[in-house]
Amino acid sequence: MKALLIKYKSVVKFILTFLTVYFVLTLAYKFYLDFSDGSKYYPDYMTNLVAKQSESLLDTFGYDTAIVPHEDQPSMKLMVKGKYVARVVEGCNSISVIILFLSFIIAFAGKFKTTFMYILAGSVLIYSVNVFRIAILSIGLYNYPWRKAILHNAIFPLIIYGMVFLLWMFWVSRFSKLKKKDA
Repeated sequence: MKALLIKYKSVVKFILTFLTVYFVLTLAYKFYLDFSDGSKYYPDYMTNLVAKQSESLLDTFGYDTAIVPHEDQPSMKLMVKGKYVARVVEGCNSISVIILFLSFIIAFAGKFKTTFMYILAGSVLIYSVNVFRIAILSIGLYNYPWRKAILHNAIFPLIIYGMVFLLWMFWVSRFSKLKKKDA
């Protein structure tokens, strides 16, 4: 067993680092959600912000859009031209995806400054693409409501998770310490 641990030391280190960072950040995010003040920013600040930014983006695209708190669920209702097309829930705010991204990058960390800048740039990119994703999904749901299942469950997760995967692959091939050791 010891020989296997020594042989696969870098794999074990990656897995333990990834799981530790993911657990700590997920726990911190859960505490944030548990203690967020839903009276000022409903249902929580980040979900509210993403909903409002999606609304602004849709307005920029020329759609008459409104965001209103959902009466029965902890979410924001997104209305396009008076038609209820989508709910923006906590899972739509991209924080969980950013936590997954961060955990991987930290597990494959490179130089501190490079790692920090990549985490910052990648997180901003993921967040921004997510806002565009919600806006485009809303337009799609407004114009093609019968395509809801494929739009929401297949195409748009593919966009966000596909981009995260590409960011990971770019990181590993260009900046991680693992790349430097193999060279």
